[in-house]
Amino acid sequence: MSVDGEVRQLRTEADEPGWEVDPDDEWGVAVVATVGRQLKLRREAVGMRAGEFGTAVGYGEDLVYKIESGKRIPRPEYLDRADEVLGAGGLLAAMKEDVARVRYPKKVRDLAQMEGRAVEIGVYVCHSISGLLQTPEHARAAFESRQPPYSQAEVERMVAARVARQSIFDRDPAPALAFVLEEAPLRRPLGGTMVWRRQLERLLEVGRLRNVSLQVMPTRRETHPGLDGKIELLKFEDGTAVGRSDGAFNGRPISDPRQLRILELRYGTIRAQALPPGESLAFIEQLLGET
Repeated sequence: MSVDGEVRQLRTEADEPGWEVDPDDEWGVAVVATVGRQLKLRREAVGMRAGEFGTAVGYGEDLVYKIESGKRIPRPEYLDRADEVLGAGGLLAAMKEDVARVRYPKKVRDLAQMEGRAVEIGVYVCHSISGLLQTPEHARAAFESRQPPYSQAEVERMVAARVARQSIFDRDPAPALAFVLEEAPLRRPLGGTMVWRRQLERLLEVGRLRNVSLQVMPTRRETHPGLDGKIELLKFEDGTAVGRSDGAFNGRPISDPRQLRILELRYGTIRAQALPPGESLAFIEQLLGET
């Protein structure tokens, strides 16, 4: 395809894995359908055919139809280009905010929303590295190791969702963040040596932030209250809190003060038994030196 004397390869569905609409997400389906309808109406209003429009924005005609019919989530750059080509004066580009909210699975959006409001977050993870701390490469290797396997599109969507949650580190004012990680997952070269090294470097980078406490639970600890699995505690500015633990209250989120006190006691004991933050960073540096 030649445009202005240059050869342009139009993007197809295969070029954009992970941008399908989750059919179980009713609100997301409605948003993407509305955006697609507005794109189609604006295109038809200026008398442009789908193929012609696709060439102008760099997308194949089939992908244009899928976006307009609400079957595909448009990328931000697609909306920017569509706004420019159709002379929408910013109206189409403004829909990027709505689309961003449905880009990721509903349960991830709900979690990210709570994390975005929290002033304090405490996390203990038993068998892996917390998703808030994972590099994209580490997250991809973790998702690709699941059985039965996810499709590549599902993997890319979940990786993007996990990385998006990490915008919490850019908040101002910054929340107080505390992480306790087990030693064993830190020693596992998930994704290969280079991915492993980059993950350890990321832990050191985050662990040195003033609002972050990062601790390692040594495997030599015979027992502690987190052996049942993950614990999460989120506290909000209005004094309310939400917690969840794999080994308590059937793993459901809880906000009852009496139940929260149980999780706080368990998490506090875990932190007391883990290496102090300074020793934890030194331990991670030692691991990095051994890779």
